[in-house]
Amino acid sequence: MPAVPAPLEEPPEAWEALSEGGSGTECCSGPGAHEGQHPGHHSGHSEGPHCGPNSCTSAPRESTAPPDTALRDRLNGRVADLTALYGLTERLAGTDTLDAALEELLEAGAALLGARRGMVVLEPPTTAVDLGTGPLDRTCRSGPDLDPHRRPGRIRGHGLSHAELGHLQTIPYAAHAYGSLPPPWDDRDAPARGRSEQKQDHDQKQDQKHDQGQEQREARAAVANVREDRPAPEPAPVCHPDVLGDTSLDPRLREVAAHLGFAASYAQPLTSPAAGTLGTTVWLYDEPAAPQERQRRLIDVYLRFATTHLARLLELDAARETVATIARELLPSRLPRLPGVTMAARHRTGPLGGGDWYDALPLPEGALGLAVGSVSGSGPSALAAMGRLRASLRAYAVMEGEDPVAVLSDLELLLRLTEPARTATALFAYAEPAARKMVLAGAGHTPPLVIGERRTEFVETSLSAPLGMLACWEAPSVEISPAPGETVLLYTDGLLRRTGGTMDRAFARLHTAAAGVPKAARGNPGAIADHVLRELLPEGLDQGASEEDIVLLAVCFD
Repeated sequence: MPAVPAPLEEPPEAWEALSEGGSGTECCSGPGAHEGQHPGHHSGHSEGPHCGPNSCTSAPRESTAPPDTALRDRLNGRVADLTALYGLTERLAGTDTLDAALEELLEAGAALLGARRGMVVLEPPTTAVDLGTGPLDRTCRSGPDLDPHRRPGRIRGHGLSHAELGHLQTIPYAAHAYGSLPPPWDDRDAPARGRSEQKQDHDQKQDQKHDQGQEQREARAAVANVREDRPAPEPAPVCHPDVLGDTSLDPRLREVAAHLGFAASYAQPLTSPAAGTLGTTVWLYDEPAAPQERQRRLIDVYLRFATTHLARLLELDAARETVATIARELLPSRLPRLPGVTMAARHRTGPLGGGDWYDALPLPEGALGLAVGSVSGSGPSALAAMGRLRASLRAYAVMEGEDPVAVLSDLELLLRLTEPARTATALFAYAEPAARKMVLAGAGHTPPLVIGERRTEFVETSLSAPLGMLACWEAPSVEISPAPGETVLLYTDGLLRRTGGTMDRAFARLHTAAAGVPKAARGNPGAIADHVLRELLPEGLDQGASEEDIVLLAVCFD
């Protein structure tokens, strides 16, 4: 996971703009102006030379305070602004998930602008995720040429219910405050990505028409580089101070505003020079209103930092999804169907990409090969090693599957010769559904669990070392005979580690969960696996902060 950025890593000019001079009466244009208070000040502070009741008049009365006192009051106001802003960005930097960051952003923005409700709209990426070849293209395309039927990407609300967000989504996209933002580039002065594409197209056409030597191509490149250094214009905020009274707005927008009870809106894009434009934030006011100049300065600085932070989280989410997709593709797309046995699998890849795997393959004479395992490490290298081991085990199982010890011995030799720095655990079982017999061997792996009406017990397997740990690996095989209706549960140690306790306590919890399978679920491997997961992981398979992979393979004998 990338390091969390330090709060307020913004260019100095942003802070210079925030600290520009002005009279002490400007305090009432800051956050909380609708309530008559200054950001960072206690709500009970209502009197005094900085936030007095008459401090927002257009022609303030002459102060009898010495000049030094007035200057000190102005500086105190700037310091209060910066202190409040620093605290908000520090809280945002502490979020490590996209949902938490969006929630914090909306709450902080509402406080800075004095709005009660708001939402953030993230634009969907315009290109697919490319594995390591470049950053995501998440540039917001909006403006007059926008498709009116286009729908936004991800939406999260603050102070808005799901039903109210649904009402807002019935407004034509271009009529929204975020849909009416000006485009982030035009033909005269595009941002880096757009200019780069235009430059490449232009150069290709010129090279096709006029190939006059290297000098002309270098000259064009030099001119293009100069153009690349020009600052690109940024989308400007959009303010509708009186939605209900502005007849130029879309009728559907005004209708929804009247239904939801908001009278004004203020939209500002999530944009920064480094991250581009990710989407838009929109805040809604219950009464006709517009943010004051100081509020706009504060929210502008805050959103610049928020955009950079959100861009990192979006890239991290995309990388995690890519890893999970690769892991799914390396595992069986579906389980085989054989008479006398039914199976179900549950798998969850950790956020960093782990090496837990499972397999089920039909073998000659109606037999079935079952395997679960875990490769040491995480990330792409562990995924690749897992794929190699699984493919090798399938080959060994076809040739000598009736002898699980031989299968694991060959797999251990392969791992030791080809990847001496890596270890792995594995369990392979040779099942004969017609005879209701299973022969299995393990290499440092967790023992299977037999679940039935009359028994719930772990299979007594001899202790053995993981693959790649010893120069000469060996372990005996164990034979079990499941009764009709009994289920054999194979799993990886990630399931136990996700419980958060010691291994002994985790084994006890697993046994208790298996023993408590409802009678109606017995004989249904999928229902058994789901019940075990619910009991061990009440927060859900995809929730929690653990980085462990989880694999369950349930095999029920008829």
